[in-house]
Formats: sequence, C-alpha cells, structure tokens
Amino acid sequence: MDSTASTPHTPPTPAIPLHVSDEQNSALLTDTLTLLSRNPAKGDSAAGRHELERWEVVLEASDRPGLAKIRQEVKLLAERLSAPDAQGHEIAEILASLGAETAKVADEAADGYAAPLHELSQLLIKAGNKLSR
Repeated sequence: MDSTASTPHTPPTPAIPLHVSDEQNSALLTDTLTLLSRNPAKGDSAAGRHELERWEVVLEASDRPGLAKIRQEVKLLAERLSAPDAQGHEIAEILASLGAETAKVADEAADGYAAPLHELSQLLIKAGNKLSR
C-alpha cells in the first residue's frame, strides 16, 4: 500500500434525534425517586450508574430550557462515581448542586412535573448530606 494514500474511514453514523415522550420522562422520574427513596449510600451502585446513564440520554435528547447545568452535573457525577479515587465529599457536593439545580427546574416545570422534581431535588440533597457525614 502506498504510504501517501489516504486511510479509508468509516463514515460517521448520522445522529438521529431521540424522542422521549412525557410517559417515558415520567417513568424515569418515578424510577429515580424509587431508587433514591431507598438508602442510596448503601444502595446498588450498578443500579445508580444505570440510572445516571438513562438520565444522560434523556437530558441530551431534551429540548427543554434550563437543563445545561443539570446535564453537566449528571455527567460529572457519573465520571466521579466511576473513578477509583472518588471521595465521598466530592460526590456529596455534586449531589447537592444537582439537587439545587433540579429545584430551579422544578420551580418552572409544568405538566405535573413540579412536585416530583421537587421531591427529586430533596432526595438528591438528602443523599449528599448523608455522604458528607
């Protein structure tokens, strides 16, 4: 093969926008509330990581305003939870920030999402408080 020949590349797969219905959003929110209602500090870490992956996909697909900071916090939380050197206080700070951002979104939410988002906010902050002890 000629060293000056271009290397063949696989064409990138076109990104197909994911459509997430209100029912799917509600189901994800309910699943997360159920997971966090259990003791998250002693919970199944695989289930938590799976839930974060689900949120990352849904948040990326969402066209709702005000989610940039939440996307960033969810991604950071997933990274820190996967890191072998993650510290509890780091995770606690991220959870507290994520809870605060969720409360902001809940204040502006419609379609019956305000109450569950406020509950999610409180559970995230509570989980952060438990970890910071």
